[in-house]
Amino acid sequence: MKKYILLLLPLFAINMYSQSIDISLYADGFDNPLYVTNDGVFNTELRLYVVEQGGKIKIISNGNTNPAPFLNISGQVSNGGEQGLLGLAFHPDYENNGYFYINYTKANGDTQVSRFSVDVTNPDLADPTSELPIIDYAQPFATHNGGNLAFGPDGYLYISSGDGGSGGDPGNRSQNKNVLLGKLLRIDVDNPSGGNNYGIPANNPFVGDPNAREEIWAYGLRNPWRFSFDFQDNNLWIGDVGQGNLEEINKADVAEAGLNYGWRCYEGSQPYNTQGCPPQSELTFPIAEYTHANGNCSITGGYVYRGQAYALVFDGLYFYADYCSGKIATLDANGQLGEEVYFTGKNWVSFGESYSKEIYMVDGPGGGIYSLYSILSTQDFSLENSLSMLPNPASDNVIFSLKNDSLETIEIFDIRGSAILSKENISSIEITISVETLSSGVYFAKISSEKGQSAVKKLIIE
Repeated sequence: MKKYILLLLPLFAINMYSQSIDISLYADGFDNPLYVTNDGVFNTELRLYVVEQGGKIKIISNGNTNPAPFLNISGQVSNGGEQGLLGLAFHPDYENNGYFYINYTKANGDTQVSRFSVDVTNPDLADPTSELPIIDYAQPFATHNGGNLAFGPDGYLYISSGDGGSGGDPGNRSQNKNVLLGKLLRIDVDNPSGGNNYGIPANNPFVGDPNAREEIWAYGLRNPWRFSFDFQDNNLWIGDVGQGNLEEINKADVAEAGLNYGWRCYEGSQPYNTQGCPPQSELTFPIAEYTHANGNCSITGGYVYRGQAYALVFDGLYFYADYCSGKIATLDANGQLGEEVYFTGKNWVSFGESYSKEIYMVDGPGGGIYSLYSILSTQDFSLENSLSMLPNPASDNVIFSLKNDSLETIEIFDIRGSAILSKENISSIEITISVETLSSGVYFAKISSEKGQSAVKKLIIE
């Protein structure tokens, strides 16, 4: 297996600044949108739900926004700063029971998680009188509310809760298991018990512990604004907003209960206030982190890409963004930081998924919903059918050949989307390219023909 590094490619032009990530405006005109998601029901139309901070949820159907909001609770939401209607999750059996759940800050600033029902006669409208309060808790300050909701692969509802605000977690709430702040909560909304409108899953980590709230699944979080599940690999991903200089990404198996992510003892991997803190061996540190260089300031956690349209390039990569810098970036399952692309002027507040697992992004202040796509995935299937790339896997040379057309350009990209080598002005139906200087791994070859067709193929180097 080759381990040496590519140092010199005299036959090829090298461009280390190529990008594979790009965005396209899908719908706009929203008022401070904070989240976008789907209802989990197969539909022939592309149907997305957009959460607006002021208290409305709107539906986009095939790119067109319905004139009437799906839900409007503007009169009962405190709005502004980090408060408002913050989260939305549809019940896994929404198609049959019509239940969905929202997370919002009430007029007094406290957090409220409630269930609503869809109108029984109109799927484009919710029943505004159907609110069932599920769980609520006080917020000592107006910031760090968390607010994300998601159903896990176990069918339970997970709730992200920030540390309650102010700087440095002055009440040390994140480490205090007697309060719900600075936590990831896990509740059973289908089997209420104990006089509540929810139950406690029997395998929650602090069940029966008199010194802890039984709703807690994980703790030691500062402001887990957005988290998500990768149902394919059964992982939980959390983007936790940092205090002064570090933004962190946490990853855990969905079965790992009771993890302490370390705040306020640590900001990311760095000590912050370790007085009275447990030893490092009892803490779970981020799989990745980044600093506030290049205008970064606040992480927006995203999703692992599991769609089909750009699977060749994006499959298995975790996407995250930064609110201030406009950065969109990737991370692989091993914590290797990948491509970073900056979209100046964009303030990314959230990612979302369609029913088919394609990824969308929300530019909050700009009011736009954007689709995420790969520049490398443009493909003409007539070229694909006439193209040969052998051997694959390869170790020394790769022969590219084309029927009924001539090769014009071949570019080889690494998994981060950087162009490693290219060959231009080929003007031949066949060419042999040496790959013996490439390290072992997965690459992508983008082939263009003289007739203007193109295709992308995965290339494995042994």
